[in-house]
Amino acid sequence: MPTLRPAVAGLLLSAALVVFGRPEAGLAEATGDPLKLTNGLYVDPSSAVAAYVRRHPEDTELASKIAGQASARWFGAWSGDVKAGVTAYTTAADRAGKLPVLVADNLPGGPCGVGGGAADAAAYRAWIAALSDGIGTRPAVVVLEPDALARLDCFPPAQWDGRIAMLKYAVGLLAVKNPNTWAYLDAGNVTSGDAKEMARRLRLADIGKIRGFAMNTANYFTTAESTTRGTAILQALGGGSHFVIDTARNGNGSDGNSCNPPARKLGTTPAVATSPVDLHLWLRTPGESDGPCGLTPTLPVRTFSPLLAHHLITGT
Repeated sequence: MPTLRPAVAGLLLSAALVVFGRPEAGLAEATGDPLKLTNGLYVDPSSAVAAYVRRHPEDTELASKIAGQASARWFGAWSGDVKAGVTAYTTAADRAGKLPVLVADNLPGGPCGVGGGAADAAAYRAWIAALSDGIGTRPAVVVLEPDALARLDCFPPAQWDGRIAMLKYAVGLLAVKNPNTWAYLDAGNVTSGDAKEMARRLRLADIGKIRGFAMNTANYFTTAESTTRGTAILQALGGGSHFVIDTARNGNGSDGNSCNPPARKLGTTPAVATSPVDLHLWLRTPGESDGPCGLTPTLPVRTFSPLLAHHLITGT
């Protein structure tokens, strides 16, 4: 995937050779492919589910089925010093020789104008630049702004160009400054409108500069459904891209409810997939709330609940 002019790429990759030490293998070659620079996905020992298991070592089922699996860490307005947080997270993964997965979720107004996110476009550009600085040349996977394109219609048409411009800025920044990162623009889920329209929006946001797009982030649609949808988007793009699928909670598929619904189940564990799907990822950690709704009507978003986790383990 062409993302950098040769001269710029050479400088960045030369710098990467200086800093990429692997405990097991010594100095690694900076290839631009984070899978070749790492040995498996990073299991975050600082996650909320890991902390719960440390407090409740008797819950061996939760420890093995969820806490022991790699899942993404989300960064947004709640993250404090985002550069420091991302630096710590990616450095810990790098020292372990593992590949960290990050979700950037800070576009102004949130995904559908419900509030949250950066204060304005300038604040967002500064924030995403800090996130990029925190990754540097370390290998990483980044999913950009869940539902930002899928729910663009929530905003007045007069705001669309500005929101697309912020996504373009994020895409361009990661493409140039993070040579060993695979970045994916979020492309919603199987219900997110016409595949050709999603492809058009992805092109407007410069999808061709990064690795590809993400499907089913924090949702429940099956891997088969998401693969079919992603393939349709890919065909509408004319090829030349790749995608990842969030399989964390899609074992029983979707019942049409995307907020802590009952009777959902863990999906495929995080792993390398078959082209054009790069990876099956756990983007929303199983057991973390979608918000105060469904099975946990008072639980804030991203808060871990053993109740939710065990429902996903049993599929009830």
